Amino acid sequence: MSNFIDSGSMMRSVRLQSSDSVPVWLMRQAGRYMQEYRDVRSKVTFLELCKTPPLAAEVMLTAVKKLGVDAAIIFSDILLILEPMGFGIHFPDSGGPRVTRPICQQADVKNVIELESANQLDYVMDTVRYTREGLDKQIPLIGFAGAPFTLATYVIDAAGENNANKPNSNNRNFNRVKSFMHLYPNEWDELMRKFAISTAKYLNGQINAGVQIIQIFDSWAGCLSVDDYINFVQPYSRLLIDLIQKGIPIIHFAPGNPILLPEIAKTNCNVIGVDWRIPIDKAWEIIGKNHAIQGNLDPAILLTDRETIRKMTQKIIRLTERKNGFIFNLGHGVLPQTPIENVIALVDAVHEFGQK
Repeated sequence: MSNFIDSGSMMRSVRLQSSDSVPVWLMRQAGRYMQEYRDVRSKVTFLELCKTPPLAAEVMLTAVKKLGVDAAIIFSDILLILEPMGFGIHFPDSGGPRVTRPICQQADVKNVIELESANQLDYVMDTVRYTREGLDKQIPLIGFAGAPFTLATYVIDAAGENNANKPNSNNRNFNRVKSFMHLYPNEWDELMRKFAISTAKYLNGQINAGVQIIQIFDSWAGCLSVDDYINFVQPYSRLLIDLIQKGIPIIHFAPGNPILLPEIAKTNCNVIGVDWRIPIDKAWEIIGKNHAIQGNLDPAILLTDRETIRKMTQKIIRLTERKNGFIFNLGHGVLPQTPIENVIALVDAVHEFGQK
């Protein structure tokens, strides 16, 4: 951490400061679309990769070097925090992650263990250290975790009739979670506070290990109505953010429902990530210019051609009018079938069109 120079375009943008260029990084920056990643994964399982810090750092450092992005994000997974909290996690080769020992009834909330310290996930802290050590000193490292609500969707919906916790499905309504929070508000409060407090300890550990920015993924908050978000989710996201060390920029990413953006802006985050369902300029109007904004190219565009990628990239940058505080990203993660050449073309286009 000591060798990091806090002066690049990414750090200036998350703080709404002037920068001479638009920074770009990508969610799922290291993943199955990269041959180097597939080579590593042919030798270890996903969970083994996450728990082997030198390898986890290697795949991210390779991606940063190959793509030429302006920030790195640690290679990890939002569900890792669940193990020391008393749940089992499994990552099959297809179909999405599985949670064992889920919450089947309200009494099970008492058995959820609040994280004592970040040391219970020491391998993640080691991944931070290895990655930070291998990065250029002007490239910030992003740490991350799942928001309390999204963690709850995994541990409660996993108890469904078919145990079919498939987060990539477009048809998920998370009915078990939404009914649980209405039926058992006291147990919901207890669970969400445990998640918020534990996640704050986890993220503060990442900060102490060497990350410069935090991103909170509320991946499934888009299933909620505005009232449910305000009453059952927003207070715990705010609690989590308020418990994170001061002075660390925080990105809040909750895709799927642009109508929630005004309420997401009230969680005390610094940057709001938005997806492709709303034009970036309209989203910025909604959240206000006191927040930086990150987004929002549809990942499917990377399945097209270089001309289309450049055209859509330029359009998004024009919509932001190159104002301070814009960070280019996808509206979700890089799709596994994406050609690596298209990802590189995207990064190059942002660097070309994003000059101020």
